[in-house]
Amino acid sequence: MTDTKAASPAPSEPERERGEFSAGWKVLLAGLLGVMCGASPIPYNIIGFTAEPLAAEFGWSQTQIVLPITIFGVIASLLAPVFGGLADRFGVRPVALWSLFAFAASFAAIALTPRGEGETVIIIYYALWIVVGLVGIGSTPVTWSRAINLWFFKNRGLALGILLLGTSLAAMIVPQVAVRAIDAYGWRAMFAVVALFPVAALVVGYFLFREPRPEERPAAITSASGSLTGVSLSAALRDYRFYLIWLSIAFIALSFGGAFINMPRILSLKGLDAGTAATIMGILGMGIFAGRIITGFLLDRFWQGFVAFPLLCLPAISCIILIGGDSVSFALAATAGFLLGFAAGAESDLIAYLTGRYFGMAHYGKVYGMLYMPFGLMSAASPIVYAQVFDRTGSFDGALEWALFGFVIGGGLLLFLGKYPGSFPDAGPEPSRAVAGAA
Repeated sequence: MTDTKAASPAPSEPERERGEFSAGWKVLLAGLLGVMCGASPIPYNIIGFTAEPLAAEFGWSQTQIVLPITIFGVIASLLAPVFGGLADRFGVRPVALWSLFAFAASFAAIALTPRGEGETVIIIYYALWIVVGLVGIGSTPVTWSRAINLWFFKNRGLALGILLLGTSLAAMIVPQVAVRAIDAYGWRAMFAVVALFPVAALVVGYFLFREPRPEERPAAITSASGSLTGVSLSAALRDYRFYLIWLSIAFIALSFGGAFINMPRILSLKGLDAGTAATIMGILGMGIFAGRIITGFLLDRFWQGFVAFPLLCLPAISCIILIGGDSVSFALAATAGFLLGFAAGAESDLIAYLTGRYFGMAHYGKVYGMLYMPFGLMSAASPIVYAQVFDRTGSFDGALEWALFGFVIGGGLLLFLGKYPGSFPDAGPEPSRAVAGAA
């Protein structure tokens, strides 16, 4: 900040709020579409609907069918700090847009899975998913959320909530498209059809998405010299709060991921058909939608512990609804889906918000990438855990019983984080790069 700016009259609170959204709404819109159409929600929203056609064509077990999402998730999680570091160094725009392009191409390529029998087919199918994991992580909130954190501070929670609505929009729209594509053209063509989503986001992002110039950033995230402030990754790794957040994310993701991926099969076992399951997945997406906005709004006004713990305990009710019995009413199934989605929306908001508030923005991409790692790893492992329980017992009840406690433990850990830091160290000069995109 220059001396002239420092001497200018401070804007009122309403002016500050209007200023952040008036300056950053185009970027926020492009980021929302990028999250919706990126590699974070789309694979998870379609994999459950491949179970029946893949089992019918190849005779694969439930574990074999959901294993690709584990392969994808593990690779993407390990690469998250790498892509986050690239966004820190080269900017979000090139990393996110190139990754969207690569994700669209690799996801569509799964349609080329050959027909026939034997190990060769499943090896090729898994190999195509490996490629998706290698190139797709740059199109996830690991990158998009960095830019939104740079545009917003006073309304950061709400802005991040709006950004991450992309995953709820994906949950509401993508399953419906996937089911119709499978019914009309088969499961292979479904991958090519769904790949059009990241193509659309790429076009919008090319024209609207950019990071703010230094003078456009909120003053609270910069030093007197105008540089971003924040702790290094090595310093974050020496902070006990990093590990509390890490463990909380791991517990919640391990509990949620398998329930989400296997939800169509869980509902099928309760006597609900695929169309009804898709509707309930849409309701789950509405829950994510509500969780995003409400959590973001509350985070801007209250300490995170008072917000996080009660919200992250909600899916324990979902587990109780889904455990036991041979049938469940649509109303109860919809309630379970909504509460499960609401907590998922709250968790994703929290990862991005807590990274910025407890560790600053100077090395946000790397720190966020490390905190995204347990989310990705546990989300990848959880479907296999649930599938193994089902393959061995014929029921998902054992996994749901464990998940009930996992949600409560994950939420409770965040109560021990303490207050937000008042300031961060100056990280020094930033790498110079052009700011492209919409003005």
